[in-house]
Amino acid sequence: MSYPAECELKLPDDWEAAAFIGRADFGEGPSPILVLRGELLDMSRVTPTVSSLVERGDFSGTGGKSVGRFDPATIALLSPIDLQCVKACGVTFALSAIERVIEERARGDWTLAASIRGRLEERIGGQIRAVKPGTAEAAALKDALIEDGLWSQYLEVAIGPDAEVFTKSPVLSTVGHGAAIGIRSDSMWNNPEPEIVLLVDSQGKVIGSALGNDVNLRDFEGRSALLLGKAKDNNASCAIGPLVRLFDGSFGLADVARAEVRLTITGEDGFVLKGVSHMSEISRDPLELVRQTQSEHQYPDGFALFLGTLFAPVQDRDEPGRGFTHKVGDIVAIETDKLGRLANRVETSRDAPPWRMGIGAFFANLQRRGLLDFA
Repeated sequence: MSYPAECELKLPDDWEAAAFIGRADFGEGPSPILVLRGELLDMSRVTPTVSSLVERGDFSGTGGKSVGRFDPATIALLSPIDLQCVKACGVTFALSAIERVIEERARGDWTLAASIRGRLEERIGGQIRAVKPGTAEAAALKDALIEDGLWSQYLEVAIGPDAEVFTKSPVLSTVGHGAAIGIRSDSMWNNPEPEIVLLVDSQGKVIGSALGNDVNLRDFEGRSALLLGKAKDNNASCAIGPLVRLFDGSFGLADVARAEVRLTITGEDGFVLKGVSHMSEISRDPLELVRQTQSEHQYPDGFALFLGTLFAPVQDRDEPGRGFTHKVGDIVAIETDKLGRLANRVETSRDAPPWRMGIGAFFANLQRRGLLDFA
């Protein structure tokens, strides 16, 4: 597959020594794949889904069909997950907590954001970075902020004992590298959320990670937290990719913990915005987020978990004080040294390619290809 120049596929520099899992379409429909030491393996005749391949726990490639050396110019990569539930954690960084409070106080009105931001950062910016969620120190800060009239439901999940965990996207609805990524056509204040995504099996074991874009509609969620579902779950609003890098001797959770997630937004109007999210500044341990996600819920097909982001763009795009919001045609590129590059072009959710392959169509496709006999 030939990607546009601005969405060129990029894997990490050490990709030929690494192991990846994902999905590709070789012309008949989605197939689970492994990329091992530079070789592309079609695993569809071993097991028909990424979920079942993960549950098998065998990533040796045994029984897979070699398609030769992995060449992004000749393969159509899809989102690397299929039957996994897609969960996301919010407000896991101090800066994102402040920005969520701004959205709430501004009621989704961008014109009020700058003045609110100044007051909040002066009062709680340093304090919120210094406390560990769920501790006695966090409880004391909560009491002080309540007295100041600054308490918020977003600060509750930022420093309280319970993390925010929500369902981001229906099964099979995520998009992959190079696909259009969607924002609601009636949103006037929104931004990308560059994140690391963990892939977790049904037993709660983290088997690898990928890059993700958890699109955020600041105006919708800012009007009411009860609009979170409408703000987060829309056509093409969740991108994951380019592949899931499997944990092995060369890559693991320690690499996730120190990752630098870089973001570049390039607009057709010449606008360029760059940002960095340092995973070292996350407020909650990723394994604690995994634990809270599945503490009283089972995921028999596993789940993908967005870990949240430090990135909250305030750079003015058009008029002074308005800050950032997307325009159709923006190219959003998310990159880390160990996971490669995920790039997508912004479109409205209404105009992005519609989601057609739900669970019924997916299994009908597998049946036509004779792959269910190998499940």
